[in-house]
Amino acid sequence: MAVPKKKTSKSKRDMRRAHDFLTAPGISICPQCKEPKQPHRVCESCGSYKGKDVVETE
Repeated sequence: MAVPKKKTSKSKRDMRRAHDFLTAPGISICPQCKEPKQPHRVCESCGSYKGKDVVETE
C-alpha cells in the first residue's frame, strides 16, 4: 500500500484544488425583448433565436 513519506504542504494542496471551483453561466441580452438569456439558446421570454420566432410563448 502506498504511504506518503512527507506531509503535503498547504501550498501544494491548494494548487491541486485550484481548478475545483464553479464558474457562473454566461449571460447575454436578447436583441428582441432585451431580457437576459444564455448564449446560443432560445430566449425563454419571447421564444426567438437568431432573429426568428422559434417557440410560441403566451
